[in-house]
Amino acid sequence: MALFGRILDLDLSKGKWTFSLHPKEMVWQFLGGRGFNVWFLHQHIPPRINPMGSENILTLSCGLLTGTEAPVSSRLHINALSPLTGILGSSNVGGGFGAKLRSCEIQSLVIRGRAPTPVYLWIDRDTVETRNAQNLWGLDTWDTDRRLKEELGDEDLKILAIGPGGENGCLFACIMSDLDHAAGRTGMGAVMGSKNLKAIVARGQKRPKNETSSNERQAVRNYVQQMRSSPQFETLSTYGGTGYVKWADDMGILATRNYRQNRFEAVDSLDGKQLRKYVIRSRGCNKCPIQCKAELQFGDGSASAARFEFEPMISLGSKCALSDLETVVRLDNLCSRLGIDNISAGSAIAFAMDLYERGILTPESTGGIDLSWGNAEAMETLIRQMVYGDALGAVLAKGVRRAADIIGRGAERYAPHVKGLELAGYHPYHIIGTALGYTVSSRGADFNDVFATLEYGWSPDTAAREFGTAEAVKLNSIHGKAQLVRRSMLVNLVLDCLGLCKVPALSLIRAFDLEYEADLAAALTGEPVDAKMLFETGERLVNMERLFNVLHGVSSADDRLPDMFFDKEYNFGREPSQPFEWMEPMKQEFYEVMGWDQFGRPTEQKLRELDLCQYAPSICSSS
Repeated sequence: MALFGRILDLDLSKGKWTFSLHPKEMVWQFLGGRGFNVWFLHQHIPPRINPMGSENILTLSCGLLTGTEAPVSSRLHINALSPLTGILGSSNVGGGFGAKLRSCEIQSLVIRGRAPTPVYLWIDRDTVETRNAQNLWGLDTWDTDRRLKEELGDEDLKILAIGPGGENGCLFACIMSDLDHAAGRTGMGAVMGSKNLKAIVARGQKRPKNETSSNERQAVRNYVQQMRSSPQFETLSTYGGTGYVKWADDMGILATRNYRQNRFEAVDSLDGKQLRKYVIRSRGCNKCPIQCKAELQFGDGSASAARFEFEPMISLGSKCALSDLETVVRLDNLCSRLGIDNISAGSAIAFAMDLYERGILTPESTGGIDLSWGNAEAMETLIRQMVYGDALGAVLAKGVRRAADIIGRGAERYAPHVKGLELAGYHPYHIIGTALGYTVSSRGADFNDVFATLEYGWSPDTAAREFGTAEAVKLNSIHGKAQLVRRSMLVNLVLDCLGLCKVPALSLIRAFDLEYEADLAAALTGEPVDAKMLFETGERLVNMERLFNVLHGVSSADDRLPDMFFDKEYNFGREPSQPFEWMEPMKQEFYEVMGWDQFGRPTEQKLRELDLCQYAPSICSSS
């Protein structure tokens, strides 16, 4: 496999494509995956375009190590202008597609324009074709995967597909692979659907067995050993993300009833560890020793189901006050099959249930649907309505920010989003670093974009040494959180650029120093990579993403939690501290440690330091 794969640039409107080489100097400045994508999109997507129009560009890039001998090197990063948020759309997917694409010596796929009729993209090394997908349009993602493998006579194909959610323009539609691997957040499936692109199919090549050096083997062994030596390895391997919902409840950070509560009275029923007895097969991503995915078979003889992960358990479970595990699994799988982000979908339903209890939504405005907390039948109805654009679901399919504007009557106060992206599963008021992460993340209110597990995984002594204060790992303290979030963001972004899964690095190893990752990259590329260089690249890319968002209208005013979290009703009857008392000082400190001005814009000094002035001539006025 060539280290620096090719770029496949496809124009669906013209039905033409070209191959080009990744510029080596660009790779070492921005790496692969997420880094290449933001570098490319910053130059090619101007302000004020329609994210659902043909002028939007969808970029899919393997990380620098995706498909190599590196463990957990499965990841593919997908970016475009988000139809949900209007800023940088960003999502990441595992499974086998990334490695298969790299086996074709393709590292990045750039998709422009819009096909006149539904198509799927066929890739087999140098053979690239757009093929008729009329017979696939309307199928769910699982049936699409099955149909393509049957028609093409190859079970080893790797496929990215959208469902009816993406076809019908649900703004938080996702892209699915291998049935239960999702590029879930920010509506990348809606962008794919707007381009009349139903699926991307990669056949790939069988890799020859290459001789590996002792240095390569040792770097791989070291990384695997670090994973396996974690006290959490067995839990994660056995239960996946389902094993941590009870932990979140015990910590007092479990989002419940649209964040009205931080604990769920029925959490014992929702505890995902109970699913262990239904597991019939464990599986996982390419070259991963954890194998955190699982196939379930319930005792009623129903078809097998995919085990869900931590975030959808919360979004479709405690956020909506639904405690029946089998029902939550079924609703999660329904979201996957129909092709919508289960986090945003569950959040939208919880938002609607909250409004219903308040009388802002009435039986007349819901079409007679009883949106009482925990009503699973109503939840399924809303999921299908969101996918097919019917009734109240058509409003919720626009995301909670737009839905609140349409519903009116004060609904906007109860819409849990930042920059248009629905909040993830931790209640922010009792985990302050995560709250800061929600506000400053480049894609909106999302934990995975910052992944600050060191906030509860590091010792006070380590925090004091690294951030100057032991308070950095005290959940309800604002001190040291700016430095903590900065570190988390840089490490998180570098992992997305390398194509490594974040779970082993940030939930098991938790070093947050990039030393093992640098050793892997150096051993497998033969280049002089070290942690200092990776951190510099991470900082360059955090600033590049911020430049993209500023260009598309983001300001400091958008870096804020919703008003609901400063209302005592969402803080368990206690009068909460107000933003000027804790959030604003913490945010300004974050800007300062990032080298940004008080409005959240990278300064000329910082851009010159990172060699980014050519991408921000309006800031570097004298360049």
